[in-house]
Parts: sequence; C-alpha cells; structure tokens
Amino acid sequence: MSVKTITSPTLTLDTTPESFFFELVRTAVDRQKLKIQPETEFYVVKLLNRFIFSESLYSKSSDGSLEEQPIVFLYKEALEAGIQTEQKALFQNVGDISLFKAGFFQESLSRSKMDIGYYIGLGGSAYQNAAQRSEEKHFKNLFSELSDQFESFVNLLSDVSEATTVTRSEQDLLRLYDMWSRTGSEKAARTLTRTGIKLDKDRSKKDS
Repeated sequence: MSVKTITSPTLTLDTTPESFFFELVRTAVDRQKLKIQPETEFYVVKLLNRFIFSESLYSKSSDGSLEEQPIVFLYKEALEAGIQTEQKALFQNVGDISLFKAGFFQESLSRSKMDIGYYIGLGGSAYQNAAQRSEEKHFKNLFSELSDQFESFVNLLSDVSEATTVTRSEQDLLRLYDMWSRTGSEKAARTLTRTGIKLDKDRSKKDS
C-alpha cells in the first residue's frame, strides 16, 4: 500500500505508510524534545501503520460484522484471561487502542462521558500490566516506557494527527475554539494558533 507518490522528471518515489509515519513521528519527537527508546519510537510507528485500517479498532461479532466494544470491557477481558501470554496480548491491545484514540480523537472525546483522562488512565494501566506479563526484557522495557510516559505519547500522536489533518472550515474552527475554551486542549490551541487566531489564555477553562 502506498500513501503518496512524489514524481520529478528523473525520479519517482513511492512512500509506504510506515516510512510516512516514521517521518511524522521523528519530527514530533524532536519538536517535543522527548527522550524515548528507538524501539518505542518504532513501536509507535507500527501502531499508526496498524490503525490505518479502521477495522483494527473493532471486534468481530458472532455474525461477522464489526462492532466497537467499550474499552473497559476489553480491559475486563484481559484481567479474566487464564493464560499469561493471552493476558499480555490483550492488555497490549487495550493500551494500543487507548493511545490511538486519546491521541487522534481528542475533539470527539471532549464531548464524550469517557474523556481523554479516562483513556490515559486505562491505557497507562494496560501497558503496565502488559510489561508485568512480558518475559522478554525488551518488551518489559518497551511497555513500561509507554506506561510511564503515556500522556507524553498521547501528545506525540496528537502532534502526528495535526500533521495529517487537512482542514479547516469556519465551523471546524468554531468547534475547536469552543473545545479549547472549555478544556484548555493544547492540540486545539496549536491548531487555532496556526490558523492565525490569537487566544486569550485567561479565558481557557472558564466555563469548566
């Protein structure tokens, strides 16, 4: 699968999703001055590559259709799994989904009962459980880092989300401004600032 093609009179370069996301993640890591393991950075790239396909966020029902299970149900399933390796995989999946949703869907989560803080708490806990059930030191370190710095990784994915979003209608901007004024969302603030809108920092969260 190819994300984009760059063509010149002498060169045609196909960019794969993985290399496309690697560039975005590397840029975001540098911009946010994050200190993370190269293996964890690569894991985030693979996670983004996986969730290109929306069905990765859903489970198959008995009739074969896709349905979205509440993240807390997936967490409960992981807790109740009888085999350690199965628990590790299930907790890893909960962490992955929580990280992706918290990073990419902050606007919709701000209008949901399960806000971004809920996903940060659940996702961080899920990765910690995955670390505890990992026999290989490599995975213990990787999942521990994702757990310990979960909120930083959410901000990292939010940065990547901004870079992949082509917008913004007047209605989008009004909705973003409303979200920023209610929640103080850093992502919303950055997007609004980039469009030339000046923000009154004292007004943020006034109506919370």
